[in-house]
Amino acid sequence: MNIAIGCDEAAYQLKMVMIRHLKTKPGVAVTDFGAQAGETVLYPDVAKAVAEAVARGDYDRGILFCGTGIGMCITANKVPGIRAAVCHDPFSTERARKSNDAQILCMGERIIGPELAQYLVDIWLQCDFSGGGSTPKVERIKEIEHTYYEQNKNEQNKDEKGK
Repeated sequence: MNIAIGCDEAAYQLKMVMIRHLKTKPGVAVTDFGAQAGETVLYPDVAKAVAEAVARGDYDRGILFCGTGIGMCITANKVPGIRAAVCHDPFSTERARKSNDAQILCMGERIIGPELAQYLVDIWLQCDFSGGGSTPKVERIKEIEHTYYEQNKNEQNKDEKGK
């Protein structure tokens, strides 16, 4: 499994713990999208880069860290085709994969410690989308996303023709 990982400066330490943890997992490869030590970044830029890479299929899943995980999650969910979830407990972590087919896990270094974060990532890596009754819901999420994507595309075309 190929994983894209990123953080802002508020979560650099947790990202580094997670990279070391993931490198111990057989069959897991991880690519670091930043931030690097001492670097200040805008977390939306990191979230966008990871989410786009996952949406393109370059990576199977992504993991994003910031102070709370919330900002990364909001930004990642702006990328068409992405379902990101903030998870700080085992049940929501499992359900993010099994019920919502979330490809990106977001966590906050100011919220959870490294041991819990590693435990949650292990749960998340072991879970797959279970389908069943969740399938129509995930398909509906995709339909809603597509509707807004098409509306934005049409608005951009109108703007370009009007210039």
